[in-house]
Amino acid sequence: MTKLIIDGKEIDVPAEYTLLQACEAAGAEIPRFCYHERLSIAGNCRMCLVEVKGGPKPVASCAWGVRDCRPGPKGEPPEISTRSPMVKKAREGVMEFLLINHPLDCPICDQGGECDLQDQAMGYGVDTSRFAENKRAVEDKYLGALVKTSMNRCIQCTRCVRFSAEVCGTPEMGATGRGEDMEITTYLEQALTSELQGNLVDICPVGALTSKPYAFVARPWELGKTQSIDVMDGVGSAIRVDTRGREVMRILPRVNEAVNEEWISDKTRHVVDGLRTQRLDRPYLRENGKLRAASWQEAFAAIAAKAGRIDGKRIGAIAGDLAAVDEMFALKELLGKYGSANLAVQGGDAFDPKAGRASYLFNPTIAGIDQADALLIIGANPRREAAVLNARIRKRWRSGQLKIGVVGPKADLTYAYDHIGAGADSLSDLAAGKHSFADVLKAAKHPIVLVGAGAFGRHDGGAVLSLAAKLAVDLGAIKDGWNGFAVLHDTASRVGALDIGFAPGAGGLSAAQMTAFGTLDVLFLLGADDIRVPDGTFVVYIGTHGDAGAHRADVILPGAAYTEKSGIYVNTEGRVQVAGRAAFPPGEAREDWAIIRALSDVLGRKLPYDSLAALRQALFKAVPHLIRVDQIEPGNAADVRTLAGKGGTLEKAPFRAAIEDFYLTNPIARASAVMAECSRLAGGRVLSAAE
Repeated sequence: MTKLIIDGKEIDVPAEYTLLQACEAAGAEIPRFCYHERLSIAGNCRMCLVEVKGGPKPVASCAWGVRDCRPGPKGEPPEISTRSPMVKKAREGVMEFLLINHPLDCPICDQGGECDLQDQAMGYGVDTSRFAENKRAVEDKYLGALVKTSMNRCIQCTRCVRFSAEVCGTPEMGATGRGEDMEITTYLEQALTSELQGNLVDICPVGALTSKPYAFVARPWELGKTQSIDVMDGVGSAIRVDTRGREVMRILPRVNEAVNEEWISDKTRHVVDGLRTQRLDRPYLRENGKLRAASWQEAFAAIAAKAGRIDGKRIGAIAGDLAAVDEMFALKELLGKYGSANLAVQGGDAFDPKAGRASYLFNPTIAGIDQADALLIIGANPRREAAVLNARIRKRWRSGQLKIGVVGPKADLTYAYDHIGAGADSLSDLAAGKHSFADVLKAAKHPIVLVGAGAFGRHDGGAVLSLAAKLAVDLGAIKDGWNGFAVLHDTASRVGALDIGFAPGAGGLSAAQMTAFGTLDVLFLLGADDIRVPDGTFVVYIGTHGDAGAHRADVILPGAAYTEKSGIYVNTEGRVQVAGRAAFPPGEAREDWAIIRALSDVLGRKLPYDSLAALRQALFKAVPHLIRVDQIEPGNAADVRTLAGKGGTLEKAPFRAAIEDFYLTNPIARASAVMAECSRLAGGRVLSAAE
C-alpha cells in the first residue's frame, strides 16, 4: 500500500492505482470523459486534471500512477489537490475547449437529461465563451440499424473505439484525420457487426452516438423505472425497464458485477418493439379449421370438454424459452392432479433433475471465468448463445492467462482458440489424451469444460453430457474448491424448470415422445413455439405472441410478457432472480399463473392458491433454495462424477450451432421489426411467424 494526502486527507491505496482511483477512494469527485473503468486508458480529454504538490502544471489523474508520485523533500507522502485554484482554472479551460465546436443541440438531443457533458459543464464550466469563429461540421456516419450518429457533437474521447476493439472484439471503429479534422468513423461506413453495439450509446458521454430505434421517443424524466431481469438468453443480465404509462419505451443495463458487469446484448436492449406487435390480447378458439375470437368462458369450456375425463397418460405440457418458474410450477401442479408426469421444457430432454443440480448448472459461475486458465467449449457458440458471457471470456483471454479449445463448428468467437474437431469423435479423442489440449486442461489450476446447446440438444445429448463430465473429472476440472463442469443454457426457463422438476417423471414422456403422432390427446404449450405438434393432438397454447405455437393451437389463452408480470427465473449458473412488473398485459391477456389457476377451477381440479404470494409460498416449500434471491445454491461435485459414469451411445454427426440467427430466437424477438432489420444486415433469413 502507498500513503497519499488527498485534499488534506491521508489515505492508503494500492501502488497499482491511478491517481483518479486514489482520489475517488478518498471521496473526491473527479470529472472525466475519456476514462472508463472497463476500458484501456487513453488520457485524451484532460478533464480529470489534478494538482500534484511540487509539480509545474496539473496532471491527468487517469493516466498518472500512484507509484509515479514522488515523496516530499523530507519523505512526507505525496500531496494531491483536486479543488485548488490551479485545478479549477485548468478544468474550466478544458471545458471551454470541449464546447468550442459542440453544437447547441440540447433541446433536440436524445442524450439530454442524462448527458455527462451537460452535467460537467454545469459543475466545472464557465458561463461565457471567447470563441467567435464558426463551429466545425462533421458528416454523420452510418453504423447500422441500432446506433444513430450525430458526429458534430463528438468530443473524440475514443470510448467507442476502445469499446468495439476491446470488449466487443470487432475493431470496426477508429479515428481519421488530426486536430480539428479528426473524425470517428468505421471508414467504409458498414453496419457494425457486434452483438453488443448498443452499449456504445451508454458509454458515449455526449449525444454523438444515440439509440436509433429510440430516437425522439421520450425524455428520461417522463419514464417510470423498474428493475428487472433479461430473459433473451440464459445469462440473466440485470436490466432496467423504462415505461411511460402502460408502454415499455426502452431497456437499459444495470450494473451486476457477478453476471453482466454493465453490458447487455443488442437483443436484450432493442426487443422493445416486439413487446407491442403481434400480441395476443384475447382468447381464440379453432372452429372448422379457423381461429376465432372467443371469451374466456368459451375457451375454458372447450378445454374442459376435451380434457375433463381424460386419462392422465394422454395429457402433457411443454414449457417454452421465456416461461417463469411461477407458471411452470402451477402447470406442473395442475397436471399432477391428472396423475400426469408428461412434463418437459424446450431443449431439456438430455437433463435429469434427479441427477442433481451440478449436472445441469454452469458450476464455475460466470464470475468464475475471471479465474479460469483453460477453457474447453463443446458444441457451443457463446457469441450467439450468451453474448455478454462471451465478452467475459474475451476479457479473460485478453489478460493472456486463458487458453481456449473448441469442439464444434468453427466460428468467429472474437478470441483465438485451438479448434480440436467438429463432433463427438474429437471429444472421445480428447478424453483418450490424443490431443495436446488435454495436457493444457491437466496443467490448468482452474479449467472449465463448457457444454452448449449444440451438444446437449441432440438425440444423443445425454451421452455427450456424460462424456463431457467424464472429461472434466479425468482432466482435473473437478477438484477441492473448484467445479469446472459448466452447462451453458441458451434459454431463461430451462434451469428453473429443472429445479422444480418440470421434466418427465416416473413413466413420463420427453418432449420428443410427446410430439410423436398419436401419443397424446391434449398438450399444453406454455409459450413453446419451437415444437412441432402432430395432427390429432388438441393443443392449448398459453403465450404472448401470434408465433408458431399459436398457429398450431386449438385454443389460445393470451398470457403476459416478462415485462408485464413478476416472475422468478434461474440463470444458467443457478442464480435465482426476480423480474419486476413494469407494465400490464394488453387487452384481455392475463398473467400465466392466474390463467392456469382459473382453468384448474373449470376443470374441477382447483389449485390451492388465489394469489401469487400463496403460489410462491407453495413453491418455496417444495423447492426451498428458490427463496434466496440473487444467490446460487451450489451443486454437489459428486453429481458430476455420477453423470460421468452414465455413458451412452454417441452419434458420429458433427455438432451443429444451436442458434443460427442471433436476432430471431424467441416470439418477442421474431415480432420485432428492429430485430428483423438486424437479422437482414447480419445476413440471416427472416422467418415469418407461420414458420
